Formats: sequence, structure tokens, C-alpha cells
Amino acid sequence: MTPQSEDFSRWYLDTIRKADLMDYTPVRGCIVFKPDGFELWEHIQEAMDKRFKETGHRNAYFPMLIPESFFQKEKEHIEGFNPELPWVTEAGGEPLEEKLALRPTSETIIGHMYSQWIQSYRDLPVLINQWANVFRWEKRTMPFLRTSEFLWQEGHTAHATEEEARQETMQMLEIYREVVEEVLAIPVWKGQKTPSERFAGAVDTYSIEAMMKDGKAVQAGTSHYLGENFSRGFEIKFLDRDNQFKYVHTTSWGSSTRLIGSLIMVHGDDRGLALPPRVAPIQLVMIPVGPAKLQAKVMETFDPLFDAIKQAGVRVKTDLREETPGWKFNEWEMRGVPIRLELGPRDVDNNQVILARRDTGEKITVALDQAVDTIKQLLVDIQNNMFQKALAFRDAHSHLDVDSLDQLNELISRTEQEGQPSGWVLAGWCGTNECEAKVKEETKFTSRNIPFEPPAVKETCICCGQAAKQTVWFARAY
Repeated sequence: MTPQSEDFSRWYLDTIRKADLMDYTPVRGCIVFKPDGFELWEHIQEAMDKRFKETGHRNAYFPMLIPESFFQKEKEHIEGFNPELPWVTEAGGEPLEEKLALRPTSETIIGHMYSQWIQSYRDLPVLINQWANVFRWEKRTMPFLRTSEFLWQEGHTAHATEEEARQETMQMLEIYREVVEEVLAIPVWKGQKTPSERFAGAVDTYSIEAMMKDGKAVQAGTSHYLGENFSRGFEIKFLDRDNQFKYVHTTSWGSSTRLIGSLIMVHGDDRGLALPPRVAPIQLVMIPVGPAKLQAKVMETFDPLFDAIKQAGVRVKTDLREETPGWKFNEWEMRGVPIRLELGPRDVDNNQVILARRDTGEKITVALDQAVDTIKQLLVDIQNNMFQKALAFRDAHSHLDVDSLDQLNELISRTEQEGQPSGWVLAGWCGTNECEAKVKEETKFTSRNIPFEPPAVKETCICCGQAAKQTVWFARAY
């Protein structure tokens, strides 16, 4: 496996291949999610779906094919997505009367349907989410992080007032933060996107941003207040209590399977994957050790212990293959399983088991009758430790003392020479597109978001030196 310090991208590709998470297909930029990779998505989906439903949202499904005319109803939207749109132009050997896009997102088709469903204030709010696939014909692809087809969820809501819609936008952003931090153990910054980075057709876009181990950023989830932009384009009107027709205020919010890529890049190391227990397909692997002639003796204890661990709600797997214990240890470490349990003849005699942690490499000896409780507590401890390690890395590579482009270029040059990540910089911004674009042009650092709770407040613009209107995270990004 390529070391992270040698080539981080190659390490990433090596890791997902050796961990058997996905495979390539003949279609450019499209991948197969193999069972372990898809189960990661299932656990993310389960955590989010539970929270969506607790806040009153329901799941639905809308068509993948969207008429070209729908995109014309919101001009900014089509301009933002047109370079990435794949089109269907014929079917059954006949040209279509109207081109159909493979959805890049569903605001247009959902806006059309909402215009049929919403007539009165009594029909509001509409709180719908869908789990689906979308298509964006990317020029450069990387499995999970950026593919031509990917899986995601997209929520679309309609409200009577701007206040309700904005509350919805913030509520969903907080749900994303909660899942990514508490389930995936990835620390994020919540904040607002700059105008140049906001969603095409939105009034305001908000995001959570996560730092990878190479110092780059991943946009881990976004929530958009769309105002009346789409409701005016699609004539989504309702009769209000004052007997006046009004346009609804809409929101949309989404996260995708790029969270799997983020998970790998935040926690993985030169041994491969390292998975937080709450999202790991296998939380504990049990491996019998010792000579073959004593295997039957070991299994008399091994099998009941497996049943007890499974009964306790732990996702447990046994490895009884005819490979050496050392080979198995390396295999499951590479696959990121949080805990490994070893049981041999001597352990049976001493009524004990050996537990090894993937996150720290620590091995402990535990009494057999305490094994289940210890495993459950270890899973909690590992989850917390992995978050704290990721948080410490992020803070160590977040630079609060970069106040000019010269300083940023010096930082980039120095860290590249040292073979270290450049990380992120917290900098002032005067609010002009020109300064934001110049930072990107000179350094390839883009604005990530304007954090709600920045660790410091910057007074001057990193580019022009004038008074700063905003304090912004800048970073190179996937």
C-alpha cells in the first residue's frame, strides 16, 4: 500500500481497492458499490433517515428524467448545471420531441409537482426527502468523492413564510453536523457559502466543511434557502389566511456518498481503513488462534461467545479461514474493523480473551465473563477517540495567522518542502468577487464557508488588505 506521505491520492485508491469497497465499470466515472462499501452508505442513510423522520419529513421518489424546458424556468439553475448535464435524445430508435436530462438534482421536477399539490396554506408545509442517484458528468473523477453517477439524499420543502423556510434550512444543516460528527467522527465547520460558491438558484447556501488528512477540504453537506426563486419559476402559489395568493418559500438540502470518501480520508492510515464503530459494517472480528489439534477445544468457548456478542447488538464476524492468524490480523486491520478478538487454548484455560483496538493498536486481556461489557464500552471509547484525533489533526493544520497572499504562498511553499499538508487558513475577505477569485488563481485555495463561530475574527482582507467584511475559511478542496 502506498504510504500517505508519498502519494495521498494513490494511498486512497490502494485503500479502497484492497478493502474491496468498490469496483470500476465500463462507463466512465461510474462505480459499483460492493457490499462493504454499500453497507457504509446504509449506516449513514439509517442515521440520517431516522433524524429526518423525527423532524416530520417523509420519503418520496421522483423521476430521474427531467424535461429540458423545466430547466429554462430557473435560468441561474440551468447555467450552473449545464456543463455537467447528460441528455437523453432518443428512445426506441426515435428522436424525442424534447431532450430529457438525467437529473443533476431535482428542484425543477419537484417544483413542477409541488405546483400541482399546493393550493392553500392548509397544504403547507411540505416536507419531503428522497434517496436517489444523480448524474453530473465530471471531467475528473475519484471513487466516492467525485463520480459521474452518485447516490445521495435530497430534501425539498415548501413553506408559507421566509422565517419558516430559513428555520428549516438551519435545522437540516444541524442534522448534517450531528450525523457527520457523532456517527462518522468527522469534525466540521458550519457556515455560509460566499455568493460565488452558493447553489445555482439559491438565495443563501450553507455548508459543513471537513478537513482530510492531506489538508484538503470536502463539502460534506449543504442546505439551501431558495426563497421564491423556484416557486415563481414553477408557479407554486397558495391561498393564504388573508385570502391572498402568495408564492411559497422553498428549501433544498443534500448529502451524498462522498461522505464515504471523507470517512476514508479522515481516519485511514498507512495500514488502510480505520472505521468508527457507529458506521463500521463489522464492529468486531473474532479470530481463533493456536494449533489445529486444539481447535475443537477453542471452539467450545468461541461459538457461545460469538452468540453472546451478537445478542448484545454488536456487528460481529468470525474468521475461520485456513490462513495464518498474522495474515488475518493484517487483513482486518486493513479493512478498518474497530476491534479484533483473539481466542486461543491458553486463553480458554485462563478464562480470558485478547482484544485489539484498530485506532490505537493497543491489546488488552479481559476476563471471559467481562468480554461483552468491555467490548461495548470499547466501541464507545474508540468512537470518541477517533473524533478527538480527527479534531486534533484539523486544529493542528488550521492556520489563524495568515493575513496576506504573500503569507499564504509562503505557507504553501514551506509545507510542500516539508512534505506536510498546507491545511486551511482563516482569513479576512472584503466581500468582492475579484479578491476571492485572485486567491483561487494564485494559490488554488477556494473559500469553503463563512463560519458561524470562527475561532478568530479577521479585520483585513487577505488579498487587498482593505477592511474585511467576513472571516472565511480558505482551502484547497476536492
